[in-house]
Amino acid sequence: MEEQQIIEWLLQGDVSIQYQVHRDLLGNNLKELQGRIAYEGWGKQFLSKRKSNGHWGQSFYQPKWISSHYTLLDLRNLNLSPANKKVQETIKIILATCKAKDGGIKLGPSTTIHSDVCVNGMFLNYATYFQTEEQELHPVVDSVLNEIMPDGGFNCRTTRSGAVHSSLHTTLSVLEGLLEFQKAGNTYRKYEIKSAQRSAEEFVLIHQLFLSDRTGEIIRKDFLNLPYPCRWKYNILRALDYFQYSGRKWDERMNPAIKVLLKKRNTDYTWNLQAKHPGKEHFEMEKAGKPSRWNTLRVLRVLKHFEIENYCQQPV
Repeated sequence: MEEQQIIEWLLQGDVSIQYQVHRDLLGNNLKELQGRIAYEGWGKQFLSKRKSNGHWGQSFYQPKWISSHYTLLDLRNLNLSPANKKVQETIKIILATCKAKDGGIKLGPSTTIHSDVCVNGMFLNYATYFQTEEQELHPVVDSVLNEIMPDGGFNCRTTRSGAVHSSLHTTLSVLEGLLEFQKAGNTYRKYEIKSAQRSAEEFVLIHQLFLSDRTGEIIRKDFLNLPYPCRWKYNILRALDYFQYSGRKWDERMNPAIKVLLKKRNTDYTWNLQAKHPGKEHFEMEKAGKPSRWNTLRVLRVLKHFEIENYCQQPV
């Protein structure tokens, strides 16, 4: 397929894909198209699973991956209208009933003192996106900033097993949350957030997105896979999509990850959905091993942002 054919193929997908293609690839922010996400396709299916108590699944975090937490993350990534009242109601319920003593969001009834910084990053991402009042999120921001590690990143295991090195999984989730908080125009602890963002981005970049900073070896082979939804798990496309969303300029240390993505391109210039994360799901958006509109869209907007116009071209 040529570029125009790829766009046409993408526009045959779910309305949430259509909206993001128009916004990110064609430069048309069609709000009326975004408004349809709640009433058609995947958005409608996710919203239909909401229980009368305001939660999805059983509660905030149970069971994976059909809990309120991961469903709200899915809806945020669909780019459902930020003003959706049902979603906003669920976030209010979470803030009223799921606070840990450290200010973050606790995973369940047995958690009282320490929250999970990875989950807090994801919560900050979608709660900010869905227009939660800034002051309601101050304790979550505080709990996140208290978890910065000496190497500049974050690791959710610090409160469980005493981790001494940051995790790419956790660091990226936190970066996504801090970025969304800033994009909303919030000013709370603004300069500390910017400092944390810079150090966390450097942690990702010093690893060239997937390589050991000591040996140059691949940290984990699954960092190179392209599943969707990503959940809390790190991969190179999710990291590059963060960098394009943040408006970050090209950094030579992104080059190895871009090369991996280009090698994964199909002959028709699409990208497949690779192995899915195991666990429950509300419904199947796309099939593993088949061309994926989610992955193709995300790769194309990364290439567009970094001005890699020819899909065969390698960055200089």
